[in-house]
Amino acid sequence: MPDPIPADAATAAAFDASWEHCYTPAPYTREQYLDWIAPLTPADLAGRSICELGCGHGGLLRFTAEYAAGAPVTGVDLGASVEAARAHLHAAGLRNATPVRADLIAFSHAHAGRFDVAYSIGVLHHMQDPEAGFRAALRAVRPGGRVHCWVYGYEGNAVVRWLVEPVRRFACRLPWRVNKYGVALPLTVPFFVAAKTMHALRDWPATDRLPMAGYLRYIGTREFAFHHHAAFDQLVTPQTRFIRRSEIEAWLAAASDELEAPYILPRNGNSWKFGGQRRGAMPPSSGSP
Repeated sequence: MPDPIPADAATAAAFDASWEHCYTPAPYTREQYLDWIAPLTPADLAGRSICELGCGHGGLLRFTAEYAAGAPVTGVDLGASVEAARAHLHAAGLRNATPVRADLIAFSHAHAGRFDVAYSIGVLHHMQDPEAGFRAALRAVRPGGRVHCWVYGYEGNAVVRWLVEPVRRFACRLPWRVNKYGVALPLTVPFFVAAKTMHALRDWPATDRLPMAGYLRYIGTREFAFHHHAAFDQLVTPQTRFIRRSEIEAWLAAASDELEAPYILPRNGNSWKFGGQRRGAMPPSSGSP
């Protein structure tokens, strides 16, 4: 099995700081979760063995554990945040979820073909080799299993690529307190104002053409603290990739011998959801008669 890539280990450690000092243990809403995993639905998860690759502090894993309806759920993360995930899941009474600290690529080799569903939300674009992360998700599922991923898009993120990325490159080297309160917090103010303004003007067709309109309207429903968390989350990582649709198409094409019913779906005009089904027949779920 391959050892963790040093750059990926550094990224995991950086996100540990983000999650350890998050303003709430569970900043993501159920609505966000359902949006992220679509076109998968709760019915696709019920009674299924599921793996989340890159589970962080378990903010999404808790919803997966609920929808799995008692079936085993495994969260994998390279960082120490899995300890926080374990505590959050235990406090919520979700005994069917198990966070595991491991490199997701090595984990997928060790547990190949074990799961009915494998997904990765907001992780691949922080890896040294994002395609390898997608291949790990595909490797983890058995024949008939479902694979689903979400990544930052190159398309629709020009503002972030040109304005935020230069800040990230130096901010990620700062102590987390300096980054979060000295850099991310001041930047959150215009970010919050822009998001709330775009959300207020959501019924004005003329605003559709403004940069990042879809994303700003989406996040504009949330409170200031969540905007601050999102800004810090963007600035804390030592590596970020913005992935073109054409790259994802190439990944899916390269996996065509193993993957059927592939899909690529836009999300908020600046990111991509993609995945498919591993060739073969899905066994009945544990919740099936």
